[in-house]
This record gives sequence, structure tokens and C-alpha cells, in this order.
Amino acid sequence: MTALRLGLVHTPVMPFGRDRRIDLDLFGKLIDFHQRHGAEALAVPMHAAESVSLQETEKHAVVEFAVKHAKVPVVAHVSEAGSALAAALARHAEGAGAAAIVATTPYYWTPPPAMVLEHFALIGGAVKIPFFVHNAPDDMAGSKMTAELMVKLIGRLPNFTGLVDQSLDWQFLIELMTLARKQRPDFQLLGGTELMVSAAAIGATGLFAPLACIAPTLIGKLYDACRTGKLFDARAAQEHVAALRQAMKPGGAPQLKAALRHMGRDCGDPRQPLLPLDAAAAKALAAQLNAISALAAEPRGW
Repeated sequence: MTALRLGLVHTPVMPFGRDRRIDLDLFGKLIDFHQRHGAEALAVPMHAAESVSLQETEKHAVVEFAVKHAKVPVVAHVSEAGSALAAALARHAEGAGAAAIVATTPYYWTPPPAMVLEHFALIGGAVKIPFFVHNAPDDMAGSKMTAELMVKLIGRLPNFTGLVDQSLDWQFLIELMTLARKQRPDFQLLGGTELMVSAAAIGATGLFAPLACIAPTLIGKLYDACRTGKLFDARAAQEHVAALRQAMKPGGAPQLKAALRHMGRDCGDPRQPLLPLDAAAAKALAAQLNAISALAAEPRGW
């Protein structure tokens, strides 16, 4: 297995045309934008890219296209409701040339820890490339990630490389990093949200950043300060990022795509059942974005 250290990972949205089909030409343009503006790797198609609304063949096409088009490593998101389904996506991603895979707990089901362990073991065991677990308790309520479960998975999978965490549960993360690095000294912790200062204080060395599509300069400044251990210096950027996160609530593809349209990088509307923001909501979001002074330094258009 080739060593892979993930740093600043951008998670692009999925561009759709008027017919709600994937626009691969526009996706290529979006990949180029992310690469020009600091992406050290790309994770596709994450939840920000409406992965749960994509057919299997579309997921295959997206990963294949990204691997061929991108000049940075591509991490393939392979989460599924069924373990065998996710393992099949993992094998395809490896065959397509993805640098790593990432998966969260099963959709819909809320299995106990023993079943979650087997789910991850089947996915990671299907490939030889690095495997990252994504802990997203707000999105995937019901299945609790524990340090004990992650340590058991390290013992099962030589390619279990790290955790992408959205929980910001300090007790869990400190326990995890204390135990995990005894077994695997190079085990990686990556922030799963742009609240990087908190994650870096616990030992995170990387970041999955959906908001980099809107504010890549700000996210890059925050990441660079955290990466070099300058957490106090990172505070100003983190406060701007917090304001951006607040403006984007409740989050997800409708808000991301409305914000992208405001920034001059229209990627179409989300797929149903998600609906685009109505005119009033889009106008309110634009006003909130305009009020964040740090966004004045962000690129407009492509």
C-alpha cells in the first residue's frame, strides 16, 4: 500500500444541467477551479455532491472522470446502505485509479458497534488502497463511533489509514488518537468540518472542506495556520469561517449551489427531492455572504 498523507481536501458539488443530468464538462471546470485554489486532494462524490441522489453508474462515471482529469489525488466516497454495495464501489474506485476511499456508517440502518465493525471491515478489506472512515453523527444518527471500535478496525485492516471527523467530540477524539497511534503511529485524523482550530488542537493534520467551493482563499488561510500549529493566528480566519457556516445553515446542496451562483460559479440546481432556494431565500443568503468581509478576497467567477 502506497503511503498517502491527506492535507487540504476539497469536496466539490455535483454540477447538473437543466435536465438534472451530470454536466461532466462543467465538473471538469470545477475541478480545475479547486486545483487552482489550493486543493491538495479531491473527495468525490461526497454528500455535498448529492451522492445519495446519484445512480451507481453515475458514481462510477464521476470517479473515473475525476481520476483522469485531476492532477491531485482523488478520494472516492463509497458509502452505501449495504456493505456489499459499498465494497463494490470501493473495488471500482481502486480499479479506476482512486488514491483512497472514504465511507461512513450505513445509510438508513442503525446497527450496533459489532455490525458497524463488520461493515467497515468488508469495505476496507475489498481494496488495498488507503481507507478512511467518515464520522458524521449529525448526518448519520443512531450509529455511534467509538475509539474501541476504531482500534479494533486497525487490528483488522492494514489499510485503515485514518478518521474524517465531524463530531468535534473531544473525549472521543483524544481517546482515539491516544489508542490508535499506539497501534498505528501514522494514523491520521482529519477535520470533517471547517472548524479546524478545534480539530487541530486534538491532532488533526488534514481537512475535508465543502465550503472551499465558496471561499477557497479563506479555507486555505485557516488550514495553513492550523497545519503549522499557529492556532492563535488561525483565530481570525476561523471566526470568518464560522460566520460563513452560520450563513449557510441549514447547509447542504441547496445552500451550496445558491452560494456558488452568487459567487459567479453556477453549478445548476440540486436534484429532487432537494429543491433550489426560492428567490427570497437566495437574496437573503447573498446579503449574508456580502456581509462577511473576508469574502471580498475570494475569486468571483471561474
